[in-house]
Amino acid sequence: MQAPLFEGFSFIRMYLILIIVLGLVFGSFITEFSYRFPKQIPFAKGRSFCDKCRTSLSWKDNIPLLSYLMLQGRCRYCRKNISIRYPLIEVATALGFFVTYTVFVRCNPAIDFFGLQMGNICWLKSNLGIWAFPLALFIYLAVVAVSVIDLEEQIIPDELIYIPYLIIVILLIYIHPDNFYTFILSGFAASVFLLILHLITRGRGMGLGDVKFVLLGGTLLGISLMLLWLTISFVLGAVTGLFLIAIKKAEFGKNISFGPFLAAALIITFLFGTDILKLLGFI
Repeated sequence: MQAPLFEGFSFIRMYLILIIVLGLVFGSFITEFSYRFPKQIPFAKGRSFCDKCRTSLSWKDNIPLLSYLMLQGRCRYCRKNISIRYPLIEVATALGFFVTYTVFVRCNPAIDFFGLQMGNICWLKSNLGIWAFPLALFIYLAVVAVSVIDLEEQIIPDELIYIPYLIIVILLIYIHPDNFYTFILSGFAASVFLLILHLITRGRGMGLGDVKFVLLGGTLLGISLMLLWLTISFVLGAVTGLFLIAIKKAEFGKNISFGPFLAAALIITFLFGTDILKLLGFI
């Protein structure tokens, strides 16, 4: 009587391993994309190279995470340290894929991983079926890319905002043709709010890239979850800012990229927003 259950969980574990490997591969893609795109280095042409000695890397130096560990964090050719950004982004992407998959599977009430009710991803699954999963992964990759580029370059590329935004709007029109405009209004409300902050602080408190980012996130989440998202973003930003000031890594009045906080809060809200609102007693 135990065999079917055991086989079912073995099947799930096999998919989890596949998802993690896929996350590492896409994480490797994001590391290269986020490095090349802001510098206008052609991404489709040329092999990966060491950013210290500029030597082209072979395939065995490009295995996500594994190559970094095997080389002990040093370039095979110049022996200088490889930036920690590469394994960090790869691991973060793999972890995001893993969590997204477990949440997506949990939308099936027959399987319970964490006992959570989840958020918008289950709503998308109920409307799009299996196609909600690659959509969620695409959104996650775009958010990670935005976060990394904003953190390193203090810019948020328009392409990473408007392409996902257009896809989401088209899907909303398909899913809810009668009230899709409420999601669009949610995005514009969030954008106007941050634009006002940008104007009041003369760009010191909020950049125009953040104004564009919340247009995407607000449209994806809808009004109630949008408010939760912005609240979490400001809390994360405030706590992190105070911590950096306390350890003398930042100063009052100095700009700190807000995109990574918006990105982290968006992922949290997208996956667990409904549960958080229930925990707080709002629904």
